[in-house]
Amino acid sequence: MTTTTIKAPMPGVFYRRPDPDDPVFVEEGDHVEEGDVIGVVGVMKSFQDIKSDASGTVSKILVENEAAIEAGDDLVELELD
Repeated sequence: MTTTTIKAPMPGVFYRRPDPDDPVFVEEGDHVEEGDVIGVVGVMKSFQDIKSDASGTVSKILVENEAAIEAGDDLVELELD
């Protein structure tokens, strides 16, 4: 089984959902395609989508919702197709 890790492209606050009342983008066990949004990073009220760079199954979510992150931090682990 091959895995890859989606990393934070920039520092900020990681959000697992687009809005507090919306469902999370992904859960462990979900299948994602390359380009699917798995979270957002917010910096000074500016938000950037975090997209999967591969197709696979989410095996681990490595950061909590609203956690402060640094560029390069591991966010989500995928088991590749």
